Amino acid sequence: MRITNALIDSRHPGSVVKPEYLSHGTLECYSVTTSRRFYEEFLGLECVRHGKRSMAIRCGMAFHIVCLHVGNRLRPCSVDNHWGIDVASAEEVDRIWKAAGELKDTYGIHTITQPVDQHGTYSFYIEDLDHNWWEIQFYDGIQHEDMFDFGDRFTDADLPDAFK
Repeated sequence: MRITNALIDSRHPGSVVKPEYLSHGTLECYSVTTSRRFYEEFLGLECVRHGKRSMAIRCGMAFHIVCLHVGNRLRPCSVDNHWGIDVASAEEVDRIWKAAGELKDTYGIHTITQPVDQHGTYSFYIEDLDHNWWEIQFYDGIQHEDMFDFGDRFTDADLPDAFK
C-alpha cells in the first residue's frame, strides 16, 4: 500500500532526493519496556515493538519515531532537541502540567518547566526518564501548516552574533 495523503510536491525539483514525505525520526532510551509505559500511559502515544531493541511510536499522520534501546550508551538531549505534542487548549496544557508534577516519580520524569507563552504557543517542556524532551503545547490553529504557509521570515543576517 502506498501512502498518498502525506505526499507533497517538492519545492526543490532539482534536489538529489525526491522526497514524498518525512517518514520517521529516532530517539534513544535506556529500556524500551520502561519507556513504552511512559509513552503510552502519560503521553498517549501508540507504540509497537517492531525489533528486538526497538519500537515505533506515533500519534497520527504518516510519521513515526523509532525508539532505540541503547542501555547505558544513551546520550542525553538538551531541551533544544525536543519533540512537540499539540493539545486542544491552554487549559489542557495546564491540566497536563499539573499531572506531570503529580506523576513525576511514577514515570521517572526528570524536569518539568513552567508553562509559558512563546513562539506563538502556550507550552511547557518535560525531560523524560531517558533525557528526551517533550513540548506539550497549544497553538490556535495548525502550527505545521502555518509554519510553512508563512514562509521564510528571517535570513542569516538576522542571527545573533554569538551564533555566527
